[in-house]
Amino acid sequence: QLLGLSIATLSTVTHYGLRFTLISNVSLDSNSYRVIHNTAFYFGICLSMTLILAALLSSAATVRESQCLTAMGFFCFALAFCGLVPAACWRYTHSTEVEDSMMDVYDFVYEEVRRNTSSFRRHELTAIHEAFLCCGKHSPFGDTTNVEHKTCPPGQVHDEGQDCLGEIQDFLKKHMDFVFSLLGIAIGFMVYGMILTSFLWFSIHFNSNLYRKGKYILR
Repeated sequence: QLLGLSIATLSTVTHYGLRFTLISNVSLDSNSYRVIHNTAFYFGICLSMTLILAALLSSAATVRESQCLTAMGFFCFALAFCGLVPAACWRYTHSTEVEDSMMDVYDFVYEEVRRNTSSFRRHELTAIHEAFLCCGKHSPFGDTTNVEHKTCPPGQVHDEGQDCLGEIQDFLKKHMDFVFSLLGIAIGFMVYGMILTSFLWFSIHFNSNLYRKGKYILR
């Protein structure tokens, strides 16, 4: 149950966190970040509910010595395991896709402000700078000092190295490493849960047969 609540908390923080919400609201339909953002939230909530249900069923099966509840608990653990393994594989094979899509969103907003100084985009860029505590980026298209003076929070100096692309990448790397570690722990607990529920099912089954052995009904 604690693991399920941890995953639910992490999913909620990731979905409704200020930095993630800002990027999701700004991203275009052609960018994959919004899809990843929503999919991760719903996957995390479903996974946490499955883990909590599996824990409750296993506890009830142990108290009542019910083979049916034990089998249902095993099914929930197996279902969570089948969802966790592809998620971990996706994270391993697409290790930079989330970071790249998030930085693409920032690039798009920044270049929009640099080209036409749209007030709407300038407001979005200012919000991103304030959320990530960074200031601008190193652009190959020339001087960007004007953009940074209008959108950077007070006290942030671009020349000191507060490059937003680097800040976004570092932030996401730490966050995704934590998510990957939690996925690894969850997979380990799923394997342990399946082994434990299997052992419990066989124990209840054989104990039930031994309890009935030697008893006869006279007619």
